[in-house]
Amino acid sequence: MWHRIVMLLNDIKIRNKLLLSFLLAALLPVLLVGGYLTVEMKQMAFNNAMEQASTNVDRIKKRTEEVIRVSLDISYRLSNDARLKKLANKQYESVYDVVEAYRDYPDMREYLRLYKEISNIRLYTDNATLLNNWELINASDDIKASEWYQNALRHESLVSWRYIEDERDHHKYLSLVRNIELESLKKYGVLVLNVNTSMLNSILNQETFDTMIVDDQDYIIAANRSDWNDKKLTDISLDKNIMSQRSGTFEATLNGIPSKVLIDELKPVSSENGVRIISVFSIGSIVKEPNQIIRLALTVIVISIVLAFLLIYGVSSLFSRRMLRLSRHINRVGLGDFDTTLQIDGKDEIGLLSRQFNSMVRSIHDLMEEVTHSNEQNRLLEQKQSEIRFKMLASQINPHFLFNALESIRMEAHMKGQTEIARVVRLLGKMMRNNLEVGNSKIPLKQELEMARCYLDIQQFRYEERLRYEFIVDPGLEALHVPPLIIQPLVENAVVHGLDNNAEGALVKVEITRNGNEARFTITDNGIGITTERLSKVISTLEDSEEREGERIGLRNVHVRLKLTYGEPYGLSIYSLPGDGTAISFSIPMEG
Repeated sequence: MWHRIVMLLNDIKIRNKLLLSFLLAALLPVLLVGGYLTVEMKQMAFNNAMEQASTNVDRIKKRTEEVIRVSLDISYRLSNDARLKKLANKQYESVYDVVEAYRDYPDMREYLRLYKEISNIRLYTDNATLLNNWELINASDDIKASEWYQNALRHESLVSWRYIEDERDHHKYLSLVRNIELESLKKYGVLVLNVNTSMLNSILNQETFDTMIVDDQDYIIAANRSDWNDKKLTDISLDKNIMSQRSGTFEATLNGIPSKVLIDELKPVSSENGVRIISVFSIGSIVKEPNQIIRLALTVIVISIVLAFLLIYGVSSLFSRRMLRLSRHINRVGLGDFDTTLQIDGKDEIGLLSRQFNSMVRSIHDLMEEVTHSNEQNRLLEQKQSEIRFKMLASQINPHFLFNALESIRMEAHMKGQTEIARVVRLLGKMMRNNLEVGNSKIPLKQELEMARCYLDIQQFRYEERLRYEFIVDPGLEALHVPPLIIQPLVENAVVHGLDNNAEGALVKVEITRNGNEARFTITDNGIGITTERLSKVISTLEDSEEREGERIGLRNVHVRLKLTYGEPYGLSIYSLPGDGTAISFSIPMEG
């Protein structure tokens, strides 16, 4: 297959080869990179829009809650206002008495004057001696039969939020509805407070995305689009499955336009229901600006490619003409016309080749092709061997602690209950999953520390009070990316040597600090330490070129992987004195 491709390329003229190489070396990478950047830019724009929409919805929720909390506070005051109850419950003998009583109770008017968050307060009673002053209203039969009035009487201690009509202006408002127990006669009145719709609309009008506040009956209470006011969700062609959702992010088609819908529920305290904040934005509007940038970039790229193509075409034409003259000269010499000479201007390679014999040129060319091919094969082989070696090193972590942990879990399950067992099994499963999924790519230091903590918790379950550990980590280093499984093997080694011949138990300390442009890792234990001779043997084992089964696989694995990842200056350093514990440390560069 490759031979056929080479033969086909050899049949193509040099000018066309140069043009083809331009297409492969310039145009194709540009298309690939452009396509990748397009996808990433659109995804970035989409993620930013989702984050902004979520922030907007949360802000609207907080500000809306502040508005309706005023109604909630006033309703609590009025429900406990003995003067209001007396006013609503008293049987009056004349109109003059009623007017005097209203004059002596200006509280509702004062609330309306002081709090712009409410637009009306009214109390419905069943007292025929009262006059209707739009504050205290003798409830009509239609009002008493309404669903919101009956619901308020059924729920004595809960507040209800309803989108109902105000008899004064016959406009609908989001209203707080609750019943009030009147004194002496044990009768109930229904208190209604209208939330200021203009204030809700002003909150929404500050948002860039289409946003609305909807009650539990799917009525649109307020919106930053005027054509949505006083409508239901069904009137704007919103998917029924989405209308029933209380919160979350959903995909929908609104008026034929693919869109994203964000829903968040606001349910005040002591309320039987609440409202929802719904934000809708089209996917096309999100990627509109990136698309404009992409189109501009593509225009510049196309112009650049055309100019480069014309330049390459001119250079290749000049080059091919000189080569054609050289080819004709070589053909004449090949036919035996050794007296024919052809001088090609210039001191470049073509001028040099014009003075060489065809056989010599062919031999040199064949030799160079062979050497280049051999070097490429050797390079690829060395690269593959390095990759295989790295992967093998990354997979050699000795899993004997898993079997010890499983044995401990089995014994604990036999002797105790199940709660602690479930925790250890979860930790063990988490470690096994992380170990199985480990690859060549680096992971955040926070994730690596979490694996080490899982291991120590499992061992602490096994050894109980005989094992203690401590983590001292510079918070600014948790986002540092490190090779996987470089701390846990060192912690495992510290646990083993800390418990070895130590009746007081082991104390394992993991300390990670910043030292200039490097992160310094130190893992210590309080074991019996290592003699000078034994320490020299351990260090020698780390530097062995050949692996020895069963001898410091974990330490050597980490040591070699650090050198492969960061270079020869990096690796493990071991400090130990008999009776004074052991400290293993290493440094890695701060590379993000």
